[in-house]
Amino acid sequence: MFAIGYLAITMEHKLKIDKLIPALAMMAILWAIIGLTGMDVFDVNTEIQELERGTLDNILLHHLGKTAEILVFLLGAMTIVEIIDYFDGFATIKGFIKTKSKKKLLWLFTILGFILSSIIDNLTATIVLVTILQKVIHDRETRMWFAGIIVIATNAGGAWSPIGDVTTTMLWIANKVTTSQLVLHVLVPSIVCVAIPVYIASRYKAFKGNIDAALEVGPSKSKYGATMLYLGLGAIIFVPFFKTVTHLPPYVGMMLSLAVVATFAEIFSSYKFSISNIDGDSDEASRHSPVHHSLSKIELPSILFFLGILMAVAALESLGMLFHFAGNLNEVMPMLGTETTGVLISDLVVLFLGIASAVIDNVPLVAASIGMFSIGIDDPVWHFIAFSAGTGGSMLIIGSAAGVVAMGMEKIDFFWYLKNITWLAFLGFAGGAVAFILMRNLVLNV
Repeated sequence: MFAIGYLAITMEHKLKIDKLIPALAMMAILWAIIGLTGMDVFDVNTEIQELERGTLDNILLHHLGKTAEILVFLLGAMTIVEIIDYFDGFATIKGFIKTKSKKKLLWLFTILGFILSSIIDNLTATIVLVTILQKVIHDRETRMWFAGIIVIATNAGGAWSPIGDVTTTMLWIANKVTTSQLVLHVLVPSIVCVAIPVYIASRYKAFKGNIDAALEVGPSKSKYGATMLYLGLGAIIFVPFFKTVTHLPPYVGMMLSLAVVATFAEIFSSYKFSISNIDGDSDEASRHSPVHHSLSKIELPSILFFLGILMAVAALESLGMLFHFAGNLNEVMPMLGTETTGVLISDLVVLFLGIASAVIDNVPLVAASIGMFSIGIDDPVWHFIAFSAGTGGSMLIIGSAAGVVAMGMEKIDFFWYLKNITWLAFLGFAGGAVAFILMRNLVLNV
């Protein structure tokens, strides 16, 4: 049933059925099979590598709680981003664009994507940058090239930040990685991952010369746009520090950040609340609370998809299947070339996971890896998983959320991306992986 559901998710474009539907159905059916057949369920404690028998209700509640931590965190982050957008805060970023040189614009969008995705996640960063791109460059062919590089940059930027990608957030919330060690291990490989393809692409004809159209960069529609942008980004960055100081789950800090941002949003928009509508604004939506408006704009289908896929993987984990699979993997495939090449068999498995994430959604892959590997917090394997799952999806346009949204916004053809961008993304992925292994073995001596 898991394989059938997984296949339906990967073929959503062929079936013309949103992937959240098979994910939710798969979750419900898997747990129903466990309940109806009376299968033994276990609480997998990866710290002491044991399987503890438990009741179905308790195990289900445990996994629902772990999943809810991720979903509530994402809800808070998405709402803050939508509040920034409500005040047109991202228009401030357009002010950084002063050049008409295609080569300079390429590096500018790359740097913006790399930094922005580490704060507001790679999906949102891609939406923001492609929207700005459409205002700056009118030639569609040129925009497609830029959009392809933006996908690589935002995926690489999200890999080294605990709040930059859903999969990295999952590892962080599951206490597999800490912020400082994640940045220490993954930042440099992520830079290498994006620098190689951008350097090569900058020598292409598509990035030679200047853009023809005049820059359409105007001021923010709201006088509070810049304030809300800096406040919102600062509130999101605050969350890892809150977790470090209080040792509370990240979603608690995100809810505090949301409360602060929402408070200022209500204060800044209070002038719009008027029974007599004396400000002359006839737009009904503009008189609504910015928080309510932002909550109505968040990607609820994505939240439900994460619920379905994470709980489906949890069903396999509760049966001990993932735990035993990892054990069998270690027995059948021992360490290879440890003394000569410094490459472990776990590296090959993680590299395969990264390549697979270009075809299969990386969320279930990472969710499965969390149940497979019984290793401690901040083990280099977790950092390598964060890098591979985060950047491997760039190799296909459908391999990441950033790629899918760019594909929709710019109508990028699958085979055009495969011909022009895939090999650049692969070189970046391979270069970043080599940089990670070299840093781990020679510099960090882990």
